[in-house]
Amino acid sequence: MHIEVTGQGKPLVMLHGWGMHGGIWGDVVAHLSQDFEVHNVDLPGHGASAAQGDFTLDEIVALLDAQFDQPVSVLGWSLGGIIAQHWAASSQHKVERLILLASTPCFTERDDWLFGMPAETLQQFAAELEKNHAATLRRFLALQVRGSEQERELLLALREKLFSRGEPDITALRGGLAILRDADLREQLFAITQPTLAIAGQRDKLTPPEASNYLAQAMPHARVEEIAGAAHAPFLSHTEPVVQHIKKFLHE
Repeated sequence: MHIEVTGQGKPLVMLHGWGMHGGIWGDVVAHLSQDFEVHNVDLPGHGASAAQGDFTLDEIVALLDAQFDQPVSVLGWSLGGIIAQHWAASSQHKVERLILLASTPCFTERDDWLFGMPAETLQQFAAELEKNHAATLRRFLALQVRGSEQERELLLALREKLFSRGEPDITALRGGLAILRDADLREQLFAITQPTLAIAGQRDKLTPPEASNYLAQAMPHARVEEIAGAAHAPFLSHTEPVVQHIKKFLHE
């Protein structure tokens, strides 16, 4: 697993979203490394990390847990947020504080969960992935910025970063989609007793603010900050307020 380490201070692990890599964070890493030792992860099969099959959620968490021999704070965006939640619930001695950025306990809409993506849409993504994974990833980017302020400029920036570390492995993409389709962590949330900050984009269509509010209500020690005008990538569209919320929380 490829991990770039920058800065000094308490360790902060950063986990990116589906089909992306650690380079997607842009200036956020530079800002946070002024205060913390940032461990910027490329998940398996993404960026500079080796492709080793379609890892399950449990396997990814076990792999991450083995990388660190001291307690860490964890920042997870989108799919990275699902991984971060599962890690925090299963390894409370390792995950000290938790930041969930545009995240959710359940990415897919269900009969008792209305704050997710329709299952049919995810099935369509899975089918299109087999035909043209690059085009499918670009379409997914468009969903992430929909409704955001400066939507066009943000989409261009994301597309520029998408393959800047090479294309992700197809098996890793399949595995990530399976996690998004199947994971439902709602019953685990009570076990996440670590201090938690959920940051939501007001205009997020993939993981709407209601999902972050649910996280905050279900976890014993969590709160929400909502970024006005932001969609699914608030760390790129509204970097300064996101960084300030993160720093304030981690310095508490």
